Amino acid sequence: MSDQVQNQTVADYFGCNVFSDTVMRDRLPKNVYKSVMKTKKFGVPLESDVADVVANAMKDWAIEKGATHYTHWFHPMTGVTAEKHDAFITPTGDGHVILEFSGKELVKGEPDASSFPSGGLRATFEARGYTAWDPTSNAFVKDDSLYIPTAFCSYTGEILDKKTPLLRSMEAVNEQALRILRLFGNDKATRVSTTVGPEQEYFLVDKKYYDQRKDLILTGRTLFGAMPPKGQELEDHYFGNIKQRVSDYMKDLDSELWKLGIYAKTKHNEVAPAQHELAPVFTTSNIASDHNQLTMEIMKKVALKHGLVCLLHEKPFAGVNGSGKHNNWSISSNDGQNLLDPGKTPQDNMQFLTFLCAIIKGVHEYAPLLRISAASAGNDHRLGANEAPPAVVSMFIGEELQSVLDAIENGTAVEKNSSNVFEIGVDALPNFPKDATDRNRTSPFAFTGNKFEFRMLGSADSISCTNVMMNTIVAQELCEFADELEKADNFKKALKNLLVKTIKEHKAIIFNGNGYSDEWLEEAARRGLPNLVSTVDALPHYLDEKNVAMFEKFKVYTKTEIASRTEILLENYSKVINIEALTMLDMSKKLILPAAIEYTKEISDAVASKKAIDLDTAVETKIAEKLSCLTASLYEAINTLDEKRINSKNHEDSAETLARYYRDEVFSSMQSLRAIADELEMTVSSKVWPIPTYSELLYTV
Repeated sequence: MSDQVQNQTVADYFGCNVFSDTVMRDRLPKNVYKSVMKTKKFGVPLESDVADVVANAMKDWAIEKGATHYTHWFHPMTGVTAEKHDAFITPTGDGHVILEFSGKELVKGEPDASSFPSGGLRATFEARGYTAWDPTSNAFVKDDSLYIPTAFCSYTGEILDKKTPLLRSMEAVNEQALRILRLFGNDKATRVSTTVGPEQEYFLVDKKYYDQRKDLILTGRTLFGAMPPKGQELEDHYFGNIKQRVSDYMKDLDSELWKLGIYAKTKHNEVAPAQHELAPVFTTSNIASDHNQLTMEIMKKVALKHGLVCLLHEKPFAGVNGSGKHNNWSISSNDGQNLLDPGKTPQDNMQFLTFLCAIIKGVHEYAPLLRISAASAGNDHRLGANEAPPAVVSMFIGEELQSVLDAIENGTAVEKNSSNVFEIGVDALPNFPKDATDRNRTSPFAFTGNKFEFRMLGSADSISCTNVMMNTIVAQELCEFADELEKADNFKKALKNLLVKTIKEHKAIIFNGNGYSDEWLEEAARRGLPNLVSTVDALPHYLDEKNVAMFEKFKVYTKTEIASRTEILLENYSKVINIEALTMLDMSKKLILPAAIEYTKEISDAVASKKAIDLDTAVETKIAEKLSCLTASLYEAINTLDEKRINSKNHEDSAETLARYYRDEVFSSMQSLRAIADELEMTVSSKVWPIPTYSELLYTV
C-alpha cells in the first residue's frame, strides 16, 4: 500500500483521484456546477462556455495531483481500452510554456482511428476518428495523466466503440420504463437507469513460471499441460484461507481501486487452485463498464509489483474451473425504487410483475443476442463446463415466483398464507423475501431476489456488449407493453390479459432445474430454445432481421454497424485460433519435440548399456518404445496442424467460412496435438521437460 494512504482510513482516501461531484461542487461556480449536474442526470448538452470553466478547473485539479498530460480514454472494438496522451503545455513564444486545457479539448478529441477494428466501416487510409466526453462518467488521474472517459466514432459518424451503444441503450430503457411507471401513477420519477455489479474472477501465477510459458504470454492460456496429481476435487480452495502473498496483493489492489472511486467490496478464493474473485457494489451501467475495464487493467499492474501475473483468460488451465464475469443487472428509478424488487404492497407487486414479464418475454425472443454477448474463442472453452452455464439461454426464477406466474396464467390463488389478493385473482407477495429461493449456478440468467445474474459472460470480456443487449431487449418489450396498455380503456383488465398472454407464450424460457443435465438439453430442444454451442454458431444471428429492426428502432446500432461488429468478432475468433495454433507449433517444434528426442536418447543409451540377457523385457526398453511411439505421433500431429493452418488460406471467402474452418479443422488438430504432448509430459523426466507444469503454476503462489 502506498505511503499516501497507509495511515488513512478508506473513507479518507476513497475517490481521491477522481474529479467527483464533490470536487466539482468545491471548485466550480454554483451555476456551472448545476449545469454539469443537469448534463449528468438528464443528458442535457453542455454549453461551450460552461465546458471551458469545467476544463480549467479539471486541469488545475489534475496538475495538483501530479498530472502533466491528459487523454481521452475510450473503449474501441479491441476489447481493451485506448488512450493517446497530450501534455497540458502551450508555447508562449519566448521559449517558455503555460499549462492550458480548453473546453474544446475536453469535449472533443481527434485520435488516429485507422488501425482500430472497424469491420469494413472504413478504409485503412481513412484515419480520422473523434472522441466525445462522456460527462456522466467522472474523469480521474492515473499515471500522471488526466483520464477523460469518452465515446469514439468515425469521421462519418459510425460508432467505433463499446461505450456509445451502451449510453444509447440506457437512454432507450429510460424512456420506455418511464412510460410504464406513468401507467402505474408514478409522476415523481424522472429518470430510470440500469445498474450493474460485475463479479470478476481471475488467476494468479508466479511470474518466474509465467515467463517460461510462451503460450501464457502470447495467448493467455496454457496450450499444453497435463493435470497435476491434485486438482480442485477436494473443494478446499473455495472460500479458503487466503495465502499471505495473495492477501498482500488483494490489499494493494483494493487500495488502488478505491483511490479511483471503484467500489471493490468482496474478495475470496474461488473453486480452482490459484483462482480468486473480486466483486464490486452496483453502479450505473456505463460507469460499471468503465470501472470494470479499469479493474482488469489495475489487477494486472498490481500483480507485477508482487512478482505475480494476473490471468483473465476464460480457461487458462484445462481440467479446472475457468473464470467468468457474473453480470448482476437491475433497473432503478431516481425516486428510490428498484424496479425488480417485488415490494410490500399489491400495487408494487403488479409493477414488479410487469417488469418481470417484460424481461421473460425479451429473453425468450432475443436469447441468441444474449448468447452473442458472451461469445468468444476463450469463452467457448468454458460454457457448459462445471463452472459455467450451458450455451442454451434459459431463465431461473425459483419456486415462489414460479407459483405466482402459474397462478396468474391459470387464474388461481397462490398457495400461501396471505389475505392480500391481487385484483386479477392471485395472492400478493407483501413480504417476498430477498432470498426467496436458492441460487441456481447452472442457469445462464437467474433471478436472485432483486436483480438478474447473467452468468455466461467471460472473465476477459467487456461488460458493455452484454448490457447493450440486455438494455435494448428490455426497452423493446417495455415499449410493446406500454403501446398496448396506454390505449386500453380499462388498465387493470388490459394488464391482466397482457400478463396472462405473456406468461403463456414465453414460459418456455423458464427452467428452474439442473442446466448441466443431458435431459435439459433434450427438453430445451423440444421447447425450441436455441443451442448455439460455439461462437461461430452464435455470431451470424447478430444480423437476424428482428435484431436489426430492434437496434435500429432505438438508434442503438444501424444495420451497417451490426454487420461491422459481426465481421470484427468473426475475424477475431479466427485470429485467436491462428495465434494459438502458431504458438503450439512453435513450442512443439522448439521445446517439446527436442525434449522428447533428448529423453528418448537417454533411455535408449540406458538400454544399450544394460547387460541383461533379455532386453525385450527390460523397463528401459518399454519406456524407450513408448517414447519413440509418442514422439513419432507428436511429429505427425505437428505436421497435420501445420497443414491445416496453411490450408486456411483456401477458406477466406468470408469471415464466417474462415471461422468455421478454424473451429472444425484447426482447433480439432490442436486438441490432438495437445493430447500427445500432455502424455509425453507424464512420461518424460521433469529434469528434461522444458516448460513449467500445472503443479508449479497452480500451487507455488
